[in-house]
Amino acid sequence: MYFLTGWPRRLLCPLRSEEEPFHIQPSCLRFYFAVLSETQLSVWFSRPSVLIVSYIESAKAAAQFGFYQKAEWKLDDSMIAVATAKGYILLFDVLGIRDDKYLYEPVYLKGSPRVKVTPGYKEEQCAPALSLEMKKPVDLEAPITSLQSLQEDLLVCTADGYLHVLHWDGLGNNGRKAICLTTIPFSLDLQSARGGPSLDLEGVHIRCMEYCVTLDGFAVVLSDGRLGFITPLSNTITADQLQGVWAADVTDGTCVAVNNKYRLMAFGCASGSVLVYMIDTTTGSMQLSHKLELTPIHYPDIYNKTGPVKLICWSPDYSVVMVTWECGGLSLWSVFGAHLICTLGEDFAFRSDGTKKDAIKISSMCWGAEGYHLWVIPSRQEKKRQEEQQDMEMVEPPPSSLQAGILQFQFIKSALTVNPCTSNQEHVLLHGEDRLYLTCGDSTQVHSTTDTHPHTHLHQRDGSPVHHPPKPDSSLSQGLSTLLGHKHWHVVQIHSTYLESNWPIRFSAIDTGGQCMAVAGRRGFAHYSFFTRKWKLFGNITQEQNMTVTGGLAWWKDFVVVACYNFTDHQEQLRLYQRSTNLDNAFASVTKLHSDTLLLNVFRDMVILFRADCSICLYSIERRNDSPNPSASVELLQEVSMSRYIPHPGLVVSVTLTSVRTETGITLKAPQQACMAESIMLNLAGQLIMLQRDRSGPQVRDKETPGNNKKLLPFCPPVVLAQCVENVWTTCRSNRKKRHLLEALWLSCGEAGMKVWLPLFPRDHRKPHSFLSRRIMLPFHINIYPLAVLFEDALVLGATNETVLYDGLQGSRDSLEALFPYCTVERTSQIYLHHILRQLLVRNLGEQALMLAQSCASLPYFPHVMELMVHVVLEEEATSREPIPDPLLPTVAKFITEFPLFLQTIVHCARKTEYALWNYLFAAVGNPKDLFEECLMARDLDTAASYLIILQNMEVPAVSRQHATLLFNTALEQGKWDLCRHMIRFLKAIGSGEMETPPPTPTTQEPSSTGGFEFFRNRSISLSQSADSIATGKFNLQKTFSMPAGPSTKGRDVDCAENMYIDMMLWRHARHLLEQVRLRDLGCFSAQLGFELIGWLCRERNRVAHIDDFVSALKKLHKDFLWPFPVIPVGSLSSPLKNGRCRAVLSAQLLKSQSADSLLNNNMDTAPPEAAPTNHSWLDGISQGGKDMDTASSAHSNQHSPQTHDAFLSLLTNKVEEYSIGSATDLTETSSVVDGDWTMVDENSSTLSLSQAELEHISMELANKGPHKSQVQLRYLLHVFMEAGCLEWCVVIGLILRDANVIKQVIGFLDSPEVPQETVQSVRNGLLAIDSWASTDCLGYKPFLNLIQPQLQELMDTGSEQVQPEAFQSVSQSSKLTCSEGLGGVVVPRPEDSRGVTSTLVLGLPSMEPAGSFSRPPEDCPPEQTEEQNEEEGSYDCTLS
Repeated sequence: MYFLTGWPRRLLCPLRSEEEPFHIQPSCLRFYFAVLSETQLSVWFSRPSVLIVSYIESAKAAAQFGFYQKAEWKLDDSMIAVATAKGYILLFDVLGIRDDKYLYEPVYLKGSPRVKVTPGYKEEQCAPALSLEMKKPVDLEAPITSLQSLQEDLLVCTADGYLHVLHWDGLGNNGRKAICLTTIPFSLDLQSARGGPSLDLEGVHIRCMEYCVTLDGFAVVLSDGRLGFITPLSNTITADQLQGVWAADVTDGTCVAVNNKYRLMAFGCASGSVLVYMIDTTTGSMQLSHKLELTPIHYPDIYNKTGPVKLICWSPDYSVVMVTWECGGLSLWSVFGAHLICTLGEDFAFRSDGTKKDAIKISSMCWGAEGYHLWVIPSRQEKKRQEEQQDMEMVEPPPSSLQAGILQFQFIKSALTVNPCTSNQEHVLLHGEDRLYLTCGDSTQVHSTTDTHPHTHLHQRDGSPVHHPPKPDSSLSQGLSTLLGHKHWHVVQIHSTYLESNWPIRFSAIDTGGQCMAVAGRRGFAHYSFFTRKWKLFGNITQEQNMTVTGGLAWWKDFVVVACYNFTDHQEQLRLYQRSTNLDNAFASVTKLHSDTLLLNVFRDMVILFRADCSICLYSIERRNDSPNPSASVELLQEVSMSRYIPHPGLVVSVTLTSVRTETGITLKAPQQACMAESIMLNLAGQLIMLQRDRSGPQVRDKETPGNNKKLLPFCPPVVLAQCVENVWTTCRSNRKKRHLLEALWLSCGEAGMKVWLPLFPRDHRKPHSFLSRRIMLPFHINIYPLAVLFEDALVLGATNETVLYDGLQGSRDSLEALFPYCTVERTSQIYLHHILRQLLVRNLGEQALMLAQSCASLPYFPHVMELMVHVVLEEEATSREPIPDPLLPTVAKFITEFPLFLQTIVHCARKTEYALWNYLFAAVGNPKDLFEECLMARDLDTAASYLIILQNMEVPAVSRQHATLLFNTALEQGKWDLCRHMIRFLKAIGSGEMETPPPTPTTQEPSSTGGFEFFRNRSISLSQSADSIATGKFNLQKTFSMPAGPSTKGRDVDCAENMYIDMMLWRHARHLLEQVRLRDLGCFSAQLGFELIGWLCRERNRVAHIDDFVSALKKLHKDFLWPFPVIPVGSLSSPLKNGRCRAVLSAQLLKSQSADSLLNNNMDTAPPEAAPTNHSWLDGISQGGKDMDTASSAHSNQHSPQTHDAFLSLLTNKVEEYSIGSATDLTETSSVVDGDWTMVDENSSTLSLSQAELEHISMELANKGPHKSQVQLRYLLHVFMEAGCLEWCVVIGLILRDANVIKQVIGFLDSPEVPQETVQSVRNGLLAIDSWASTDCLGYKPFLNLIQPQLQELMDTGSEQVQPEAFQSVSQSSKLTCSEGLGGVVVPRPEDSRGVTSTLVLGLPSMEPAGSFSRPPEDCPPEQTEEQNEEEGSYDCTLS
C-alpha cells in the first residue's frame, strides 16, 4: 500500500537559532507547514521544501505569553492559531504579498519553450512569498491541551475542564463561549443516555481531541485515560446539545486520530497498542474494530518495550496510519490493521556489525501532500544526546547542529489508494512523487504477443498497435506467469514539464495490457506509452490548466476516460481522449454531468460513476470510426440513487461493476450471461455492499423482445457482503475451464488477510441441491500485502520493503545513511490456491475443491500447491497440544490421491518436514513401503529413491537394504546411472553405519555422467598388462565419482561384505547384459559406473563370455549399434583397386573424414553428453591442418552422398602432410593398411587419380559403415575383449568392422598354449557358421571372408605349430613403444617399425576418436558445463604404457 524508499532527507533551517523545532502542523491541502519552536513560528512550503517566512516573538512578549506549544491552521489556510504555555491563543493572519512577487522562481535558459507564461500558470511552480501578522491574543486563563479547527470556529480544550469555542474572526467575548465538560452527559451508548450509568467527570479535562467530519463528532481522550466520543445533537455547539459515549474497560488512552473516510477513531494507549474504534450505527456505542500492535513473533525484543503511543497520523487518503511511541520508532499499518513497515527491527535497529542502534525519538510528525512524504521532527533529547556524544568525543560540532532539522521520509504508494478502478487490472502500479513503478514483462514479449493478435493494426501516428477488446474466452493472463520470475520494476519517470506545474500527482491508471499509463496532477493529465517510450502532454497549456481530474482516470481500449471539472464552463464533465491522437480537446469526446464525480470505473463497454449526490450513473461507450480520427460516443443507461444508504458521499471507497451474482442462474449452461454487468459492488467505509439486478419482475419475460434491449433491469436493495474491506478485485473475462477463479470476488481485509467469494457449481449438469448456497465466502491468510490478483494463475501480486545497510565512515555515526538503512521496494507474489482448497475440504465441499484443483492442474506450481496444503495441515495437527476431534489430514491425503503427483507430493512434503511428524503423516497417507512399491510399479525411480530415505529412517537396516536392492536393480535395468551411483553410495552407507549421511534425492543428471563410453577419461589403461594390475588407474575414477565402484578396488573396506554385496549385483547385471548380447548397454554400464569390465571378463572368459551362436550374436550387434549389413555393388568382383592396398588407405582416410561429432544422435545413453578434457597428451601433437580437416568434415556429418565425399577426396589428395598426421595420430584407422605400407601413401597420394568405378566403389564402402560413434564404441569393446582374452567376441567385432588385421591377430593368438581347445573349436565353428550364413543370407560379407581366406584356412589346419610365450611378450613390449611414439605425434613410425608390430593389435585408446573430435564441446552440451568439466577433470591425463 505505502512503501518507504531511499534514505530520509534532512531539511536545515537557514536561520541561525539556538531553539530547536518541536511541533509541525500541515495546512488543509498540505502545501504549507507551520513549524514551532519556543518563540518562533515558521512556515515551510512543500515543493520545493523551503522556509518561506518566520515570525520571532520578542523577549517581552515571550515572557508575557509563555513559550509556543501547539498550532492549528484555518481550513482556508488564511490564519494560524498558536497556543502558548500561559493559556493564550495567538492568531496570525497569513498574508500573500503582491501577486507578481515570489520568494523562489525557476530560472529558464534563453530559448526555453516554458518561458511563455500563461495566466495562473507560473504560481504553480514557484514558492510564494508570504508574511505573518499577529492579531490580538486571546487569554483562556488555563493551560491549553488541544486545538481543533472547524469551518468557522476554533475549538480549544483547557486543563480546567472547559471546551472553548472561538470564532476565527470574532475577537473579544462575543466571539467565544465555554462549555464545561461536567455538563456533557456520557454513557455507554446513546439509547441508555437518559437515565443510564454516567461518568463522573469532576476534575477531568480533555487531553486530546480530534473532529471527525463523517461521524460529525469529536473523538476525545480524557485526562484519566478514558476514551470518548462527543456528538453535537444540533448544528450549533452548545452545552445542552452535546452528548458523549465512552468506551468501557479502557483507562490508559494517550492520543487520538480520526479516519474520515472509514469512520474510524484510532486511540493510542500507554500499553503501546492502538485501539481502533467505530461507532455502531444502531446504538451509537463505541465498538472496538481492531488493534494495531507489534507481535512477539516478528518483534520479540521490542514488542512490549515500546512505551506509550505518542503520535498517530492517518495518511491524506486515509488508507494507512503511522504510529510512533515514547521510546521512538515509526510503524505503518493499513486501515484495517495489515502491518507494512516498522523501524524497530531488522536493519533499522541494528548496524552491520550487530550492534544495536537507538531508535529515533519523534516529537512531532505529519504527512505531506498526497502522502509522498512524512515530515518528522526528532525530539530535543535526541539532539542533546548527540551533542553530548560529540562533546565526549571532543569533536567540533558541525555548524548545522544548531539549526532546525526536519526529516522527510519518502514514500511510494499503490495506485489503488486513490484510484481504485485499477483493481480490475492484473498489474501492480505504484507511484512516487515523480515516477511510476510497474510490474510488467519484457517489452519484447509484449510486442510479440500483441503482434500475433489477428486483429492488430498499427496507428500511422505513433506506430503502436491499437488495442482491441479481448474475446470473452481469451485469456489475457497467459503471459503473466512469465512476469513473476524477476523482482525488477519498470520505472517510468513522469515528464518533468508536466510535473513542474501540476505536482503532486493525484491519480494514475494503467490499461489492461500494461502498455499505457496515465497520470493526473493538480491540473490536466498526461499519458505514456511503452511502445514509443514517450509521454503525451497537452499541446495547449491553457486546456491543461482549465481542467482538473476529480473522479479519477481509467483506460477503455485505447481511450483515456477522465472525470474532470472544467474551470471555463464551471461544469463537471466526462471526457474520452484517444491514445494515438494529439492530446487536445478537439479530439476529445465530452459528456456533461450534473453533479461532481467522486469515483469512476470501467467494466467492458460501460462506465460507472459515483457522484457527490450519492447517485450512481451507468454510461455505455461505443467506438465511432466515422471521422478521420476515431472517437467514442457516450450514452446514459441508468441512474441509481443511493442516498438512503450512504450517510456521506466521502465514505465510498470504491465502486465496481461486476458480473458476480448470487442465486440467479448460476448454471453451466449460460456462461455468456456471466459476462453481462449484473451487480454493483460498493465499498462503503470498509463495508462491501452489493446491488444486484432485480429479475423478479415481469422484465424477465419481456427481455427477449428487441424493443426492450436498451432498457436495463432495476437493482435490488443493497446487501452487505463483508466488513473491513480495503480492496476488491474482480475481472470481466470468462474462461469455461477456470470458472471458479474468474467468477469469484477477491477481497483484501487488512489484518484478517484475504477473502474470496467463490461460486459453487453443480457437477456434470446435475441439479443443484436446494439447501446448498450458490456462493461461499472463504477467508485465508497470506504473508504479503495484496496489490493485484492474477485470476487464472491463482496468484496474488504484492510489494514489500527491503533494506540495505550502509554504515558509511567510522566517524559519521549520526549521518542519515548510518542511522537509517537504504529502503527499496521489491515485487512479491504468493500462491493462494492451497488455502482455498483446504477451506473447501474443511466445509465438506470436496467435489468443488476437486473441480477447482483440476482446473488449475496445468499450472507450473500446482505440485507446490499440493505440498503446501499437506504441509500446513500436517504441521497444525501433528503439533497440536490437544486432540483434534475431526482431523483434516486423512481428507487431504484422500484428495491428493486424485492426482498423478500424489506419490511425489507426499515424499517431498515428508522430506521438508521434521522426522518427529512422519509417523502422523504416514498414518494418514499409507505405509511408506507400499508407496515405494507403487513408485517402482509406476517406473518413477527418483521418487522411489526419496521414499528410500524415509524407509532408512523409519525401518531397520535390513528393510532399507532390501528396498535399496530392488531399486538398484531396476535403475540398472533402466540405465539410470546417476541413481545407480547414489544407490551404491547408499548401500555402502547402510553397511558401514553412516546413517547420518543419507543420499540426496537425485533430481538432475550429474555432470560427470557422459553420453559416450568414457574409456580414456580419468584413468590410465595399459594395452598389454593383465587386468589385475589396473587397480591404480581405477583409483582415479573412484575419486571422480566419490564412491567405491568395482570389484578390483583396493581400499580400506575392500574386504567389507557390503562391497561384495554390491559387486555381486553389478556382476549379475553385467552377466545379464552379456547373455542378451547387449554389448552397447554393457559398455555404457561399465563407463558410467566405473565397472572393471576387463577383470570381470577375464574371470568369465569361458563362462558367460563364451559365444554359442556366432550368427545371432553378429545380427544383434548390427541391430544394437545401428550398423548396416554390407551389400555388394554390381561388378565388385572385378574391383579396379589392385591388391586392396590403395583401397585400404583411402577407406581409412575417408573413415576419418566422417562426422567428428560422435556425441550427437545418441539413442542409447540416458545421461547428457559432455566434453572431454582438452589437455590430454594425445592431442598435443596434432597440427592445425589436421584439426581444420576434421572440423570441416564434421559439418557434413551423416551425409553419405557421393558429391560430399568427392569434395573430401580432393581436399585430402592436395595435402600430403595430412596423411602422415592422420596416420600418426589415428593408429586405429590405419591398422587396416595391409603390411602397414606407409611409404606408399607419401609417394603416390599426390598423383592418385580415380575413375568413376573407383568412386562408386568407395561410396559403397562408406555406405557399408555404421555411425562414427558406433565405430568408436566397437573399437573400444574390441580392445576390452582383446585385453580380457575373449577371443570369440574379438572375432565377431572384427567381422562387423571388417578389419582383417583383427581376425589375423586373433587367429595368431589361437596358436598360444594358454588358449583352451574349446575356444579354438568355438571360433572355428563360429566362422564356418558365419560363412555358410553369409553365402545364403548376407552376400555382402563374402568379399571380406574371401579377403581373410588364408587365415581361415590356417585356422582349419591349426595344431601344427605353437607360438612361444617369450615371443608373445616381446611383441607386447614393442607394441608399447610404438604406441607411445605414435601418440606423441612427433615421431612418425618408420616402415620397418610398423611392420614389426602387425601381429598384435596396435590400439591406442585415444586414437579411437578422430583427431579433434573431443577438442570442442558437442552441440547439445551447455558451454558452462563444459568449462566446469574441463577444469575439474582435466587433471587426469591419459597415459599409455
